[in-house]
Amino acid sequence: MSYIDRAFRQGAIVLAIAGSAFALTACGDKAGNQTAGQKVDSAIAKSEQAGADAKAKTESAAAKVGAAVDDAAITASVSTGLAKDPDLSAIKIDVDTKGGVVTLSGPAPTAAAKSRAGEIAKSVNGVSAVNNNLEVKS
Repeated sequence: MSYIDRAFRQGAIVLAIAGSAFALTACGDKAGNQTAGQKVDSAIAKSEQAGADAKAKTESAAAKVGAAVDDAAITASVSTGLAKDPDLSAIKIDVDTKGGVVTLSGPAPTAAAKSRAGEIAKSVNGVSAVNNNLEVKS
């Protein structure tokens, strides 16, 4: 290999290295001239925020599940209480609970039985209100 060929190759290598260094420097400029430590700190902060967001979503989902379980327990307790009443046990009363609010719907044999159904529902732990939509049979 001649002296000129070697010089040409060495020059090409030097240009390739310089070009790579320039490209890396340009990438660093786009990143806001952050040091490696700053980049690590930024990545840690983003990870911590993502963890906090995931925790908040999990807690929110758990609260919704807890509320649904509480509503189901309230519905079951109200239905059990209604089944124990001799005037109401033979009648199909629909009990629906949402957010602690119980809605009663269906027939009631008398106005007194309708009133008792509302009182039974109100006496259940966790009930915040009762919508007594029972209709008294004529």
